[in-house]
Amino acid sequence: MIYSGARILVESLIEEGVDTVFGIPGGYVLHIYDELYKCQDRIRHILVSHEQHAAHAADGYARSSGRTGVCIATSGPGATNLVTGIAAAYMDSVPLVAVTGNVPLHLLGKDSFQETDIAGITMPVVKHNWIVKDVRELAEVIREAFIVARTGRPGPVLIDIPADVSAAETEWKPALVMAWEDGDALGSRARRLAERSERVTFSDTDIERAADMIKTAKRPMIYAGGGINLSGASGEVVKLSTLLNAPVALSLMGTGAVPRNFPLCTGLIGMHGTTASNRAVQQADLLIAAGARFSDRVTSKPDRFARNAKILHIDMDPAEINKNRISDFSVVGDVKEILQRIIKKLPRTFSHWNGEIEKLKEKDRKPETKIKKKKGVLHPRFIMETAAERMSSGTIVVTDVGQHQIWTAQYYPIAQPRSFISSGGLGAMGFGLGAAAGAKLANPDRPVLLFTGDGSFLMNSGELATLCRYSIPILIILLNNSSLGMVRQWQHVFYGDRFSETVLTGSPDFSALAAAYKILSFAAASEEEYRTALDRALKEIAEGRAAFIEVPVDKQEMVLPMVPGGKPVDEQIV
Repeated sequence: MIYSGARILVESLIEEGVDTVFGIPGGYVLHIYDELYKCQDRIRHILVSHEQHAAHAADGYARSSGRTGVCIATSGPGATNLVTGIAAAYMDSVPLVAVTGNVPLHLLGKDSFQETDIAGITMPVVKHNWIVKDVRELAEVIREAFIVARTGRPGPVLIDIPADVSAAETEWKPALVMAWEDGDALGSRARRLAERSERVTFSDTDIERAADMIKTAKRPMIYAGGGINLSGASGEVVKLSTLLNAPVALSLMGTGAVPRNFPLCTGLIGMHGTTASNRAVQQADLLIAAGARFSDRVTSKPDRFARNAKILHIDMDPAEINKNRISDFSVVGDVKEILQRIIKKLPRTFSHWNGEIEKLKEKDRKPETKIKKKKGVLHPRFIMETAAERMSSGTIVVTDVGQHQIWTAQYYPIAQPRSFISSGGLGAMGFGLGAAAGAKLANPDRPVLLFTGDGSFLMNSGELATLCRYSIPILIILLNNSSLGMVRQWQHVFYGDRFSETVLTGSPDFSALAAAYKILSFAAASEEEYRTALDRALKEIAEGRAAFIEVPVDKQEMVLPMVPGGKPVDEQIV
């Protein structure tokens, strides 16, 4: 079949199992959009309001489903607007393919209208990128891109296609035809990549040594990161924890790796970690770090983190080993497979914690027994827990970035992997609404709930148009404290209450703004109003429409516990 480059792109996306792409058309992707129009019965395009949110939507689609997300933008500002979303996916290991158009080949490097070196710009925040200068190479580049994005440690990639390459024609063969004719369904480069990704990177000796470390430990502890969710290793972590009677602490990206009500789960670890997690890690004699990278938000002061413990580090990416914390031993490879093999080597043991973990967890419960009520504002814990009572256990919870993000991780009982979607590594405000839309489109049968703040919502409220355009039924709960809450908290604790540029005056009436998009909206200023709004909002999303609830939060309410920067994790402000 003789196809244009644009048609080859669309056919190749369909061949990869892509059913949804997110983007905005522009001059140098018009050939691609013409083919998307012709193939709209086979692949769905979602028109967003800003390219950054096309990337966030593809990200949310991928995080929640485990499939590779795809976004498209034109050259110049369209391509550069994707960068924040690409970086967010890179920091959190999300498989994403970004497709950009560019000026024709003869104009490359001449500062042409809307020309940017998007390959150079994105190089630090992608696993790989390609500038396709020959249409005959396009199909294999696309197949290669999907392999790179989803294998090993997942991450984003970018394919830049000059306009004349998308217009040029060449022969295209489906993978099945290539396999039948040539015995090579992928193409030589892509096949070599696939073979390399399937190689086992650890030995039986590595498994034996890791098991021996665990057998000799008296106070083992598991630190579960986002890699547990990515590899589907939640069951293995629960099994290992039960076998050892060892506590499990979660990074922010590890939220959902084990159910919050699992008896040995101690919750978040690190800067906003629980007392149980942060004290236990300092008492452990072995820390099993699985799918985690010892980020600064977890360790705070690396040389005093897990200071009495040997470190067993299990991760897919060899670059993470000894990067932030020196390990005593490491095993590199698929975390799920490694844990399965280690578990087979272990007898059931009883650690020497002797009920200490439950006592530490009790310290976390005591401050939560009393919610201080103030007239005209709602407590974050009440907001989260009341929503959780009314939502199903299969709800996908999405957050923007700020205080509400950590309150959600602390108070909302996330029970399943891939059910907590948040920008962790980059901490991108404005992430939430696009990501929530992508998550819902990837999971039409699961409810999606977005918690956002007034600061974040000011950055992405235009995507309400996307919800209306495609009838995407998500529930949005906006916690409004009229400030950039997390930054204000730091200014209160460390800068003597000098609130420099963190008070958000001039903000709109957010519930009225949502109503302007014909979204059922509520401003709930009391607990009873909030409960009523939730009940009505849930009926609305059950009928296939979005709903919006704005709730006031005291600007003096802080995210606690909190570890000051540079302090050991057990020296918390509680």
